[in-house]
This record gives sequence, structure tokens and C-alpha cells, in this order.
Amino acid sequence: MSNTEILILTFILAVLATVFFTYFVRKILINAGVTDSPIVTEHRHKTGTPTMGGLAMLLGAALAAAAFFHEQNLVLTVLIMLSAGLVGLLDDLLGLKIKEVQKVARNITTQPLTIGRLTLQPGEEARVATPKAKNDLPNLLKEGKIEITGETPIKTEGTERDKIIAQIVLGIFLVATGTVSSTVLGFEAGIFIIPLVIFGVIGSINSVNLIDGMDGLAAGILAIASASCAIFAIISGNPTAAIPFGVLTGVSVGFLVFNHYPASIIMGDTGSFALGAGYITAGFVGDVIYFAVIALAIPIISVVVSLMHRAHIIKLPVEPLHHTLHYKGLSEKKIIALYWSITLIICVATILIYQFLW
Repeated sequence: MSNTEILILTFILAVLATVFFTYFVRKILINAGVTDSPIVTEHRHKTGTPTMGGLAMLLGAALAAAAFFHEQNLVLTVLIMLSAGLVGLLDDLLGLKIKEVQKVARNITTQPLTIGRLTLQPGEEARVATPKAKNDLPNLLKEGKIEITGETPIKTEGTERDKIIAQIVLGIFLVATGTVSSTVLGFEAGIFIIPLVIFGVIGSINSVNLIDGMDGLAAGILAIASASCAIFAIISGNPTAAIPFGVLTGVSVGFLVFNHYPASIIMGDTGSFALGAGYITAGFVGDVIYFAVIALAIPIISVVVSLMHRAHIIKLPVEPLHHTLHYKGLSEKKIIALYWSITLIICVATILIYQFLW
């Protein structure tokens, strides 16, 4: 069987399996009460949507890998996905426990009002989340400038340190398999390939996790980026590298059947961790890492912007960037379409440049 035939079959199998598993996982999660409680006020309508849908993606990818177990790159990619997905699942399970309940305040004046680091327009609501906002609250209530309109439960999360440690271990394991080329930009990286791979794993997982804040946003971007990586691998004479990306495309497309706006299921950290880890693994073992990074430009830029905000280099009303765009009045559907379109343009442009100008 040719690589092209395997690519097509694994893609189809991943799509069908993920659709099948998502349908049943969704029903199980609803019956078990494993549903979302958004902390962003404007997403309150999503309350009750089942989360941890990434379980279905893991099952779909695992089935595809089991059917083509002789494909070493595919099996390794899915193994890393399953490992990262387990870390994400633990974080999702922690999220079922409520850490605190935050008040939701509304500006009842006719002028913009600052609470904490957030500026509320007249009639606008926001969670009282930061220590500064909580300190500002009593005086603003006393002055009659805001009113409390409700409360929002905040989930418990695993510590960032623990998650980063787990991601470092995944990176070390990936290097230890001996499947990653140590050549970087034509130079032999030697032992320095270890921190480069670790950085790539951490960056990819957290980029996908951060971008997973709107219906279908992460799954759509990963579907476009993964499909583009598969095409790039083929035209660059490396068809074996396309197969893991075919499975990543398949599970993303299959999940989008239920995750597109308005979503009936959310992937959670289980899915975003798995997709991010699987994507970067496929890029490294297939030796198409440079294109893979370019194709993931939008999530990477989003992370950079958030880091600049946290370092007080820039100031966003809310983060990440897609929530700022929503805050500024752009609808969720338009933001999703914008992010998908930019990702597609970047991927197509890069492929054309490689094909005709490189």
C-alpha cells in the first residue's frame, strides 16, 4: 500500500472514528454532569456544554494508529498525544472542583468605569477577579457606580509548574526515541536539540491550549495547519511525514462536526494538550518542523501577545487576544472566521513560495 493510500485511509478512519466517539462521549458527559461553567461573562450561554470532548479525539487517533501500527511516526505521534491528553484530562478533572466564586459587576453609570485593570463601558459586565478589582469593589458599590448582577464559579486548576514539568518530560521522551533530526537550519545542533524540542513541545501545547477559547477555533486552526503540513510533506518529497498529519486533520475535522459554532461539546485541556503535543511531534519526527511552526503562527502570536500583556509591555482589556477582539465588539463567528482565514492564507502562501520561489 502506497503512502498516499495510507494517508487517505488514516484520514477517513480518523474522521469517522472521531465523529462516532464524540457522539457517544458527549452523551456520557452530559449524563455525568461534566459540563462547562464559563468564567467569561459573555460566554455565559455556553454553560452546560459538555467538556473533556478531547477524549473522543484521543480514541479516534488511537484507532487510526492501531489500524496502521506499522507506521512508526504515526504510532509515536499518537503515543505522545495520549500522554499529553492524560495530563490535560487530569487538569480537566481538577476543574470539576470549584476554587472560588467571583462576583459579576455591572457599570450602572453613564461613563466608562475602571475596576481593577479593566475599563467597563456603561452597562457592561465583568468578573471581579483580580486582587485590585476586589479592593476597588466596596468603594464602587458604596458610590453607587456598579451593581452586582451575579456570581461565577471559578474552577480549580493544576499548577503551571506541574503542567510544564509534564511537558518537559514529554519533550525529553520525544528526543530519547531518536526520531528527531539534530540538524537545525543546516547546522548540527547536537545536545542542544534537547532544549529546542522541549521548547517546541511546551510552546505548541500552550499555544493550542490558549487559542481554544471559542467554538471550533482551535480545532479549525489545527485542521487547516495539519492538512497544510501534510500537503507540504508530500510536495517536498517526504510523503511518510504526511501520515500523522492526516490523522491530526481527521480528528480535528471529525470533532468540528460537534464543536463548530455553536458548539455542542468542548475539547477541554484533554483535547488541546493532545492536539498541541501531537502536532509538534509530527513536525519533529517528519522533519517538517519549520513549516509546522509557520502554519501555527496565529496561536503562537496569541501566546506572544498574552506574554507581553502579562509583562506589562502592552495592555489588553482582557486576554487572550481573541477575547479582546470580542470585547471590542467583533462577534465570535467573525473572530473564528478571521483566525481560520489568516491561518489558511499563511499556509497557502508558504506552500506557494516553497513550490515556485524556493
